[in-house]
Amino acid sequence: MEIDIDTARPSADEALVRLIAGNERFLRGEAHARGLARESLADLARAQHPFATILGCSDSRVPPELIFDVGPGELFVIRVAGNVFSAEIAGSLQYAGLHLQTPLFVVLGHEGCGAVAAALATRYGRAQHRSRIQILVDSILPGMPEFDLQLTPAERLSRAVECNVRWTMQQILNTPEGKARVADGRMKLVGAVYEITTGQVRFLHSD
Repeated sequence: MEIDIDTARPSADEALVRLIAGNERFLRGEAHARGLARESLADLARAQHPFATILGCSDSRVPPELIFDVGPGELFVIRVAGNVFSAEIAGSLQYAGLHLQTPLFVVLGHEGCGAVAAALATRYGRAQHRSRIQILVDSILPGMPEFDLQLTPAERLSRAVECNVRWTMQQILNTPEGKARVADGRMKLVGAVYEITTGQVRFLHSD
């Protein structure tokens, strides 16, 4: 099946609807074939027109293009372990906003995240990790509240994954660019958690 790349710029709400619909197709096993016509490849070579930016985890089980059932050129994807925020990530997000003008930004965490689990191990087990992994963990810890010690490890990890998504969102919104783009209505930022066991993306409600 050949498809054409739609270069029309959707609104942030329309972009979110497209992501939700794509994940629903993925869940039903009805994902679209993603072969590209030669003319579509030529269009992609000239320019990219993604309708959303995804900041997700590097976990090999969480490929945004597959779980949202989109083709090449439709998403601008930034992946880093723990979907954490850093200066380098900020630069990529700034590029997506200023140059690609994607209206929708999604911070995508996932259940069972190893980076978040490592942060919990440091918080509650005093675990120390290899130097660069510890730097990653240290960027997650400030967003972790003190959890009820009666929670099971699985419950604690589940809540920590969501907290980490919200922590990354908070850091993005606190940048000068984030504040300005939200204030003038040029950006919508949402959080989501991918459930590896089901394939479903659960979008988080705003606090």
